Formats: sequence, C-alpha cells, structure tokens
Amino acid sequence: MEERKVILSIKDLEVKFRVRGRILTAIRRVSLDIYENESIAIVGESGSGKSVFTKTFAGMLDSNGFISNGRIIFNDEDLIQQTEPVTPEARKLIKDSQEKLNRHAKLQFGAATWREILELESEYREKTAPNEKGKPTQTPETAWLASYKEKKAALQERYNQEITAEITPEMIRLNELIAKEIHLSVGRLPRRTRKKRAGAIIEAFRKAMQLGLDLDDELARTQVFEDVTFRVAYVDETETELHGRCVLNLAKVQDERDWGQIRGRKISTVFQDPMTSLDPIITIGKQMTSIIIKHQKCSEVEARRRAIEMMEKVGIPHPEARFDDYPFQYSGGMRQRIVIAIALSCQPKILICDEPTTALDVTIQAQILQLIKDLQKEFNYTTVFITHDLGVVANIADRVTVIYAGQIVELGTVEDVFYEPRHPYTWALLSSLPQLAQKNTKLYSITGTPPSLYNEIQGDAFAPRNPYCLKIDTLLEPPMFRVSDTHFAKTWLLEENAPEIEKPEGIRNIHEKLTNAFNIQEI
Repeated sequence: MEERKVILSIKDLEVKFRVRGRILTAIRRVSLDIYENESIAIVGESGSGKSVFTKTFAGMLDSNGFISNGRIIFNDEDLIQQTEPVTPEARKLIKDSQEKLNRHAKLQFGAATWREILELESEYREKTAPNEKGKPTQTPETAWLASYKEKKAALQERYNQEITAEITPEMIRLNELIAKEIHLSVGRLPRRTRKKRAGAIIEAFRKAMQLGLDLDDELARTQVFEDVTFRVAYVDETETELHGRCVLNLAKVQDERDWGQIRGRKISTVFQDPMTSLDPIITIGKQMTSIIIKHQKCSEVEARRRAIEMMEKVGIPHPEARFDDYPFQYSGGMRQRIVIAIALSCQPKILICDEPTTALDVTIQAQILQLIKDLQKEFNYTTVFITHDLGVVANIADRVTVIYAGQIVELGTVEDVFYEPRHPYTWALLSSLPQLAQKNTKLYSITGTPPSLYNEIQGDAFAPRNPYCLKIDTLLEPPMFRVSDTHFAKTWLLEENAPEIEKPEGIRNIHEKLTNAFNIQEI
C-alpha cells in the first residue's frame, strides 16, 4: 500500500464541557490519522460530536469547552522548521537555564524517596479530609499520627541526604540540550514574555526531575514542555543559529499569537451558513483583502489582485465589478463561494467544511461540491467534510469516519463503508437514506435517542438502540476491530466468537442503488 504523509495525527482525544455545574464529555478517546491531500468525511447524527471534534483542530472550542486528554500533532513543514539566532542575550538565557537545570538535576537522586513522601502525605489527607460540614471524616489515632510524623521525618532526612550527590557528565549534557530547546521554544515570543515563559519551563522540569521522569525519553520531554508551551526539539546549530524541529500539539497551544499562525493560514473552516462568517456592513473585497494582508504580509494592491483572482477561481462573475459589493448583494450560493474564496486565500493545508451545502438548494449544492473538488486538485489541500448527508460523502470523500456519541465507530474508504459496512450504526444510517427506499414501503428511522454524555457510558454506546445488540454490548466497550488494511469497526459483532448476523435487507447489494441514487460516476 502506498505510504502517505500524515498531516494531522489525533491520539486519545477527549473533549469536555462545563454545563450548569456538570461535566459533559463530548469526545471520548478518539484517535485518527488524516493524510495529506485526501478528502475525509465525518458523518453521524446531530449531537454525535462531529463539529466539536474538528473545532479542536483550529482552537475554536466554546469558552466552556476544554481538551482534557490527548494529542493533536500537526505536521506542517513551514511551522515545524524553527531557527533562532544565537545572540549575546540568547547565550545568557541558555547559560542561566542550564545552571538552574543543573541545580535541579540533583533532585533526581531522591526521586524514589520523594514519591514515598507524596504517598504518605496523600494518606494523611485522606484521613483528615473534611466532610460536608467542614469536619474531618475521621480523626487519626494518636499512635498513627506519631507514626506518620516519624516516617515523614525519616523520609525527609533520607531525601535531603540523597539530593546532595553530584550530577554526572551525562546529566550535564542533557541539561545543556534542554537549555537550547528552551531558547528554541521561547525565542519566537516577545522579549518581555520570553524570560517569564523560560522560567515556567524550568519550573516544570524541576517538578519532573523531582518525580524522577526519564528526560532522555523524547515523549516525556515533550510532555514537560507542553505544560507551558509547545516544544521545539534541538536538531543542530551553527556559530550564529540554532536549528530545531517543532512538535506542534494543537491540543496544548495556549497563546493566541500561535493560533494566529495556524488558524486561517494553515487550517481554514467553511461554515454551514455563510452569513455567520461574513460581516454584513463591510464590503466583500475589504473582508478578503484584510485576511490576505494579515496572513500573507503583502501590500493592499497585491492583496486586491489576489482577492480578485480567487473570486474568479470560485466562479464569481465579473469579480472586479463585484469586489466592492456587500454580502446582502450576493445570493446564498455566491456568498458560500466567497466564504470558500476567503478560506482558500491563504492556501491552507487543511480545509474543514462544516456542512457547507446544507443551507443551499440542491442545484447549488452540486456546484459547491464540484468547486471544492476542483480547487483541491489545484491547491493540494486536505478536505475534512462534516455532514449527515451520505450523498455528499459518496461524491466527494476518499475515506469516511462514522462518529456516534463522541467516538469513532467505523472508519474506512468510501467503498468499505458504503458497500461493506460492519457496524450496526452504519447499517442504520445507510438504511435511513430516503433515496434507497422502495415504493410503498415505510421509511426507516433509527429508534431511540443518543445516550446522555453527562454520565459514564458502560458497554457499547449504541447498544440501547441496536436491534442486533449482544449481551456483551451492555457490559463492555468493544475495541476497534480491523476488517482490512483500510477498514476498522468498533463492534463486538466482529469478535471471532460472535454469532454471524446479516446486515439489513435494505442495504444488501447496495452498489447499484447508491450509484443510481447519487449519480456516482467513479467510486
């Protein structure tokens, strides 16, 4: 199979929201690799987590949402390659950082004892934790308290003795490397912020050393950096420059200036309603040129030329004449073309299309889909389509991801998911297509409602609505089973001891029905 470059790698992503004093888990441990220049569709019912999942790619979660676990690694060469000059100020920062790290490195010799102290203190807090009335839940016995104080004093004395040892030459070399990585990681920041952020990274390393983390391990070192900022790993250096490679974890980006380098410039979004993306009191031309000037750093004359060229590419007739028109002077389809033009004006690596044709009539839908396909061939971007319309998926996607209750339940090529679906939820989605219904038959609908995401879900989330539910579905969450090199499904029906169950009659021999229903030319 052809080796493809992963542009975005999502691992164990978990997204939560604070809602009226409760925690809602919208995305539950999702892992997915998205490849360069591919079109991938994310399908599922409303509320399944499709939009929330992709909002994490561009740091667009609502204010009450947060990423509680996982990594989103963005592999863009323009952002990955980092160079920082070695100025006298930089040399001083590196030297000061290394001296502090060398002092903290002694803490590693007492790491085992420090962990024992933390365990002992945790036991003490449990015994003396206050109840609802503010009183201790239990009062430790005098003998236990005496023993606690004696143990802690002995451990503290041992710890103080252990951290007096001299650090090794290997530890000194590692600290020098970390000090250079600190400079590479904070060098892009304003001078006032740089020193403060470097101090925060050193403090994060002090805690890591105290706990005995293996800082020779690349992943462990990256995770320490990510508590403060993303890590730029050291590659090599010259007399005047340090060269590094950025480990860009979008799940940990905190600085709006960093998002300014990514959002719009590298990852763009086309939303369902174009009027939510356009300012009604600013001309189309002004809105386009402001984005181009911000991200492309060009003159207003050059920005105007590029904007008119992009308007022409997306099919706006007489773009020079329409340049100074306002959004209300455009039709719905033309406004969506303008939104696509704005999203592509900075030539992003990833274009997220969040149901971009739902608000348009059928004729215009086909035109917009064809436009996105044609522009992808020209600009070589990756398209992530969010939709509940499987007709869109059949015509535009290379791969399909089926999401239910915040988890991926099936993943495969269009052929895999449409012609050989394996998850009962995918069967239900396909069965619900009105285009596949026979004359004088009742339209299929999925019974029940999705589960509440406030509570922890036991077993398979789809089990209460699944007519093919097995007993194990109600008890244990299924793993992701591999059907083929390109096809995966999260259902116990694929376990080797599971009973053989035929997919519903309405979606057997589905190839011809789909080809006719959606006018698929080549799939």
